[in-house]
Amino acid sequence: MDKQEVSRLFHAYKDDVYRLALSYLCSRQDAEDICQTVFLQLLEKDVTLFPGKEKAWLLTCTANRCKSLLRSLRRHRQEPLDEAFVISREEDRQVLAAVMALPPKYRIPIHLFYFEGYSQEQIAGILNLTRTNVQTRMARARAMLRKELTEYDESLFPPDGRSDAL
Repeated sequence: MDKQEVSRLFHAYKDDVYRLALSYLCSRQDAEDICQTVFLQLLEKDVTLFPGKEKAWLLTCTANRCKSLLRSLRRHRQEPLDEAFVISREEDRQVLAAVMALPPKYRIPIHLFYFEGYSQEQIAGILNLTRTNVQTRMARARAMLRKELTEYDESLFPPDGRSDAL
């Protein structure tokens, strides 16, 4: 892939790659490293990306790099994500804080669904899981969030348990 194409992809998707890495790693420095590594991989390796699938490939690569880094380091250093997510309403900050407090296996599908706009099937492809597994993780994450946020706003969690809000 040539430098111009990588530059175009970088400018189009750098924020998405960075936010996913930050969501995984909770460290700005590590997220920046992963972001750089993912785009350098496009330059250094003979990668063929299908038109319209570039973002999915980049996020899949990012998720895999983050998992690999977490496995190799086995550490739990965390930093606030205030700079990555610009949130003006206090209520939204409380929801984001609750989402970020989730364990990674539940937080990542929620992040990809609500913050990045991916479908459950697309998330399954990015995380190399079955769609059923993604649905289960999202249901468990919503239950955890429901427990944490019920006093915050009942409208987020309708009685039927089917919520598109969170």
